[in-house]
Amino acid sequence: MNDSHWKQRPEGGSRFAFHLIRFIASNGGRSIARLTLYPIVAYFLIVRGPERRASRAYLARVLDRPPTLLDVARHIHTFAATILDRVYMLSRGMDRFDVDISGLEPIDRQLDRGQGMLLFGSHLGSFEALRVLARQRPDLKVRVVLDRAHNPQLTQLLDAMDPQIARNVIDAGQDGPSIVFAIKQATDEGALVALLVDRAAPGEPSTSASFLGASAQFPTAPWLIAAALKLPVVLGFGLYRGGSHYDLVFETFSEGVAIERHNRPAILAALVQRYAERLQAHARSAPYNWFNFYDFWHADDPQQALPDAGVGADVQRRVAARRSGY
Repeated sequence: MNDSHWKQRPEGGSRFAFHLIRFIASNGGRSIARLTLYPIVAYFLIVRGPERRASRAYLARVLDRPPTLLDVARHIHTFAATILDRVYMLSRGMDRFDVDISGLEPIDRQLDRGQGMLLFGSHLGSFEALRVLARQRPDLKVRVVLDRAHNPQLTQLLDAMDPQIARNVIDAGQDGPSIVFAIKQATDEGALVALLVDRAAPGEPSTSASFLGASAQFPTAPWLIAAALKLPVVLGFGLYRGGSHYDLVFETFSEGVAIERHNRPAILAALVQRYAERLQAHARSAPYNWFNFYDFWHADDPQQALPDAGVGADVQRRVAARRSGY
């Protein structure tokens, strides 16, 4: 397995660094806390060569020009800024942020009927910005499918700041049937269940789609879950626009995913390609918001081909691969 895959990269920073940022953020205000971002950017530029090279490779695609070192620094700074903002979003709420929301109406209609749904997010922008939904709808139940074992120090810090997050997480480290059952239980109760669907874990079956000019692998388990549970799918993007401004964009993707067994590979490929096109459109609108700091286009697992198994068995096997947080 090529060590450029995101699962093989160590977590950036230390427990002390995370808690130092939290202390400064809690006691010094956001303006002062943002000064800590510059040494973080310098650390990644100097020490974290694979992430730096991955940033260059991505920026060359999305900007359609050779990126400069300043572009790479801006890319890393945007990532660090959204991580810092997560501290404020968890500890002090969303009131200090300027959030523009679009596309919320389909979610409102579905939830008003007491029916759950799937929200497919990505590592484009801040998934934490979706917390603004709670301000719009205090009655909203949100569950997040998240790999708690990935980035454990950051996960523990955020959990400590808001224990409710830990209670609302569906741990993707469980076996596949347990994950599917937890999602079904949550949506039966009218919850919105959020998943990050742009990363395929090592060994996880996936399918390829054209994305920013080349073929990339995307996981198929989320689409199989939607089909097996007959759930509508909405896409969500929390795009950071600088300063304290975020654009929160929702798009109805499907009222219900139908995947016929005899034509399953083709249907899955079409769904993933359609998703990749929407992801690409938003990546071009906010190019420095891409937070997949690894070689996204590298096919390092020859076993990622889509096997011809039944939908139920596929769901159980594929969702066993862990979904990732930031």
